[in-house]
Amino acid sequence: MCQTLFEAKAAKHLTFADIGKKINKDEVWVAAVFYGQAKPDESDLKKLSVLLDIRENYLTTDLGTKTYFPDRGGLFQMPPTDPVIYRFYEILQVYGYPLKAVIHEKFGDGIMSAIDFTAKVDKIENEDHEKVKITLEGQNYSTGQHYIHNDSGHLSFAGTRTLIYQSNAVNL
Repeated sequence: MCQTLFEAKAAKHLTFADIGKKINKDEVWVAAVFYGQAKPDESDLKKLSVLLDIRENYLTTDLGTKTYFPDRGGLFQMPPTDPVIYRFYEILQVYGYPLKAVIHEKFGDGIMSAIDFTAKVDKIENEDHEKVKITLEGQNYSTGQHYIHNDSGHLSFAGTRTLIYQSNAVNL
C-alpha cells in the first residue's frame, strides 16, 4: 500500500504539505501515513482516495480495517544508516539527557507525550545558507499524576488511552 501512495503522490506532483492542506491534516502526519506509521480514519481515506485517484476500497482494505494497526518505529535498523535519520539519532545521543533535564526543570518529573504530539518542519532562509527548523510539541504528563504501578509490575497510563510497558523495559 505504501508504494501505491508514493506512486500516486509522485504522479500528481504533490508534496506532503500539498496533501495535508487538501485533507486538512499536518504534513508530517500525512508522511507518517505513507510510511505506515499512522492510521487514517474513514474520512481521511475518502479524501486521500479522491485526491490521489486511488480506489477507496483499496485504501480501506489496506489501511482502514479494524485489524490494521501501524507498526510504529520498525522502519530501520539501529543505529540508522540513512544520513538524515542518523542525525536525529546523533542528536538524541548528544542532547537526549540535556533535553530531558531541562524538561524536568521546567515541568517536574514526567514525560512528553508521543501520542498527543505534533511535529513541524520549517525551512529557514539565511544570507549564507538554509537551515532546518524542527518543532516537536507533546503534552507533558506528570509521572506522579498519570502513571500507576499495578500489582503485576507493569506501568500503566491513567487516562483515556492505556499504555502498558514491562517494568523491566522502562528506565524511569
